[in-house]
Amino acid sequence: MDITTGRPATMAANGMVACPHSLASQAGVDALRAGGSAVDAAIAASAALAVIYPHMTGVGGDAFWLIYDARTRAVSYLDGGGRGAAAADAQWFRDRGMGEIPFRGILPATLTTPGAVSSWCEAHRAHGRLPFKRDLEAAIGYAREGFPVTARLAGWIDTAAADLKPHAESMAIFMPEGRTPRAGSSLTNPNLARTLTALAEGGHRGFYEGDVARELARFSQEEGGFFTAADLKAQSARWGEALQGNYRDVTIYETPAPTQGFTVLEMLNLLEPFELHKRERLGADHAHLMVQAKQIAYHDRDHHLADPRFAAVPMEMLISRQYADARRSLMDPARALPWDRIPSYGSLKGDTVFIAAVDRDGNAAALINSLYGVFGSCVVAGNTGVVLQNRSAYFSLDPAHPNCVAPGKTPLHTLIASLAFREQKLWAVVGCMGADGQPQIHAQTYVSMIDYGLDIQEAVEAPRWLSGRFALGEDRDTLHIESRFPAATIDELERRGHKLDRWGPFNELAGHAHGITIDPESGMRLGGSDPRSDGAAVGY
Repeated sequence: MDITTGRPATMAANGMVACPHSLASQAGVDALRAGGSAVDAAIAASAALAVIYPHMTGVGGDAFWLIYDARTRAVSYLDGGGRGAAAADAQWFRDRGMGEIPFRGILPATLTTPGAVSSWCEAHRAHGRLPFKRDLEAAIGYAREGFPVTARLAGWIDTAAADLKPHAESMAIFMPEGRTPRAGSSLTNPNLARTLTALAEGGHRGFYEGDVARELARFSQEEGGFFTAADLKAQSARWGEALQGNYRDVTIYETPAPTQGFTVLEMLNLLEPFELHKRERLGADHAHLMVQAKQIAYHDRDHHLADPRFAAVPMEMLISRQYADARRSLMDPARALPWDRIPSYGSLKGDTVFIAAVDRDGNAAALINSLYGVFGSCVVAGNTGVVLQNRSAYFSLDPAHPNCVAPGKTPLHTLIASLAFREQKLWAVVGCMGADGQPQIHAQTYVSMIDYGLDIQEAVEAPRWLSGRFALGEDRDTLHIESRFPAATIDELERRGHKLDRWGPFNELAGHAHGITIDPESGMRLGGSDPRSDGAAVGY
């Protein structure tokens, strides 16, 4: 048998969890074995990741869910986005000479409230089978007793050291000896263990009211931040309708506004008439056309996307085939589209975890949880052990823009999650990290599986590209591409006018993708986990 991937897809007949750290996947499967639902497993994995993958996620971040109920055959969407504090005001920043919200520090840390925990509590209320305390057991144990420092975690601590060092609470957890911890050593976060215990015992109130909330609010106020105890108490998760689209014979659900999930559906609508399955996989046309579809969809995102409770987002139009037909005329099969003709903004710089979970009854959870930047704001809130996110840096300060900061408002979110169905049966749970890279990775993964027949492990391992920039000074239309693409493809993309950043064979900046597919005949779960992460697909 030809070997086409670094490792085979994981197979299991009952339940499965896939995420970017093997210990978190195991925590999720332990919950499944104990009789838990897919939602219990996702919470257990996400809480564990909040401890052992702290550069990517945390209880101080935001989260969004797609949940499939096999009994009712319904897909539901849960919005765990943090809300702007009552004091959130664009003029406050402009009065201080700021043209944008800072990326690090106390200001972005407290401009919005942490939203993920509210979504865990609400998802558990609706779909949990185990006691909430049981879902948090592994996370509490790792925080109290210690967790391993992987080479990736050590590398990201070293990268973020200059941003962590101004904050004593952050240094005490991540650089307790004043230097980057050694890969293979261990770290603890006893304050976070106490916070998680309060959450386990008190549920929503245990985090958003009581001692934890008082300490979060005290820290915010004393450090010159925005949110207060009243802002924290007001935080709640919200149920809504998922977006639905079709690509060839597959129905795909994505998370709606304020997330950028619609861009995946728009990209696929733009691409379908080009019949990628009749073109060479990893050929120049394959990448060239997908990059152009991304550019058009992101241009629409930047113009329209915001919190739909505050702005009219024309979502039905954006995901319609008629709209894609009109926009497709902008695509040029021969040449790269100049950025200044169809500009798009944002950044590929951002870090996230995605968790896919399927239980023995066929229920599924697609959960995306993030701090935004590496270690979020790099601020740990007092003695809570909680790393606060910097998602509010995605707000605009332009009062005419639909994504302008406002009290109670959730910023535009790069976080997305997806579910896919074939012949009305659950087929795939797919997601990834990577800020503006997320829709690009969703599209590449689905195209790999649908158009070229790759299994989930082959699809998440496949050579990957990302279009956009990671940092100031880089062209906004840079095409970052892994060297496992054929040399002829890379050369032809350059000839067509793409500005290339030639990566090595695997680059972690290309994102962590994970997923689970279900065999339509046997019901077997097949799991894939990205080798660019520390993850694994684990089943039983």
